[in-house]
Amino acid sequence: MSVDRSEAVLGFDEQESPAVGAAVRTFAVAPGVRLNVRSGPGTQFGVVRVLPEGARVSIFCQTPGTTVAGPYGTTNIWDNIDNGQFISDSYVQTGTDGYVASRCAL
Repeated sequence: MSVDRSEAVLGFDEQESPAVGAAVRTFAVAPGVRLNVRSGPGTQFGVVRVLPEGARVSIFCQTPGTTVAGPYGTTNIWDNIDNGQFISDSYVQTGTDGYVASRCAL
């Protein structure tokens, strides 16, 4: 997984979605990291885009995949942040080592 480092970003919070009025929880990507977004839950999947430094993500579901070591530990949890787009949870400040969203459907 290719990453670049520079400045800090704060933790997670909840933000109000203006379209539906529901709270949407977003999480910060590790400080100073430009993070590869992959087409599946593992480093063997192709990179579909790169998140910029300071990015925040919504996690729609989570699934096991390739084990990755990152700023927030070593884990095999991958976060689905959009249709067909996954990032390693080891680069996301969720505040826990476990799951924070439901498992992705097969």
